[in-house]
Amino acid sequence: MRTALVNVIVMLGMLVIVPFGLRLVAPPAPVLLRRLWPLLAVPGAVALWLPRGPAATALASVYALATMALALHAPARLRRTRSLAPAEIAVLTALVTPAVAGVALVAERSGHELFGFDLEILALTVPHFHFAGFAAALVAGLVCRSADGPTGRFAALSVPVGTLLVLAGYFVDDWAELAGALVLTAGMWAVALLTWRDVRRSSAERLIRALLGVSAAVLVATMLLALSWALGEATGLPHPDLTWMAATHGLGNALGFALCSLLAWRRLKETTAWAR
Repeated sequence: MRTALVNVIVMLGMLVIVPFGLRLVAPPAPVLLRRLWPLLAVPGAVALWLPRGPAATALASVYALATMALALHAPARLRRTRSLAPAEIAVLTALVTPAVAGVALVAERSGHELFGFDLEILALTVPHFHFAGFAAALVAGLVCRSADGPTGRFAALSVPVGTLLVLAGYFVDDWAELAGALVLTAGMWAVALLTWRDVRRSSAERLIRALLGVSAAVLVATMLLALSWALGEATGLPHPDLTWMAATHGLGNALGFALCSLLAWRRLKETTAWAR
């Protein structure tokens, strides 16, 4: 399902969410990759609007190579940090998941049904792994570091695990995807709880508190929509269609959760001792 709305959501992920998020990763991602990211993401954004074919595929491939370079930073980071703490697992997941989106984008723009998935599923995989993959995992890691404790560690682990289970569900069946959605929702709701209860209250700045409050509230609603869709797909019960999900779940997660969260954490990094 390639609509103008989905294209705009994907562009937000490519051009804003990923580069914003990379500035919050500590230790930071390679400087050269962070500086070049906007230039590498523009061809991918252009590819979204072209008809399927060689030109769109070539431009999408440029972006896919950037995501793969980011994914290769994950094992290098692991060798350097030698840490598999929950917050670190979440960050490693954030570094890897855009590559799934990049590969799906190339396949969809070329008209190739990768692993037998139809082009509609591939098109929706691209935004999913920018937001449920990169943004959600990164924010879960940030929340875990800021509000360390059992709930924070649960969030930092269950968001990556849920995201990977949803991906595995693509290859298995709708029930496996529902199981992944349940795990991911539990983790995202834990992120929302800690964001509202701990992180938001720790800041005296009204703008930060407002952004974090919006992100937590939106996350509860959008993940409830995701659960209803996954349950409907598995059981046959009535559920929203994909167009409606893009306009509600997709847009809400993109603007209300991911963008608001990253803006708030960027401001926190600038104004609090946590960043130092």
